Amino acid sequence: MLDWLRTLSTWLQSWATPEMGLWGLFGSAFLSATILPGSSEVVLTALIAAYPVQAWPGFAVALAGNLLGCLLTFGMGVASRQGYERFQRVKVDMDGPQVQRLRRWGPPALVLSVLPLVGDALVLAAGFLRMPLAQSMFWIAIGKGLRYLLVVLGMLGVLQFA
Repeated sequence: MLDWLRTLSTWLQSWATPEMGLWGLFGSAFLSATILPGSSEVVLTALIAAYPVQAWPGFAVALAGNLLGCLLTFGMGVASRQGYERFQRVKVDMDGPQVQRLRRWGPPALVLSVLPLVGDALVLAAGFLRMPLAQSMFWIAIGKGLRYLLVVLGMLGVLQFA
C-alpha cells in the first residue's frame, strides 16, 4: 500500500529542482498579480530556503511574472471599460471622488499596487481610466520590485525583521 506513496514521493521530488522552482515562482507571481488569490512571496521564500543561490534569479523571475500579471490586469481594465461603454451605450461617469483622486495622483499612485486586496483593484482601475501604460508599469515595477527586494534581502540575512 505504501509503494504508491513512495513512487509518488519520488516523482514529486524529481520535479523539485531549482529550474522547476523558478517556473513555479513565475506562475505564482503571475497569478498573484491578477484578481486571483496567490502569494508569490511565500513561493519565493521557499525557493530561497531550498536553493539560496537562486535568490537573485528568483527575484528577477518573480518580478517579471508579477509585471506580466499586472499587464493582464491592466488590459482587463481597458477591456472592461470598452465593453461597458459599448454594450451599455453610455459613457462611464468619471466624476466620483475615488476616480478623481486616482486621476489626480496619476500613475505614481500605482506604487501602492503592492498592498493586499486593493493593489489589484488599483491596477484594474488604472486600465479602466486609461492611464499611460508605460508610466503605470514603471510605478508598478518600483513597488513590486521593492517588495521582492525586501523578501530576498530578508532571506539572505541582510535584513533582520525580528
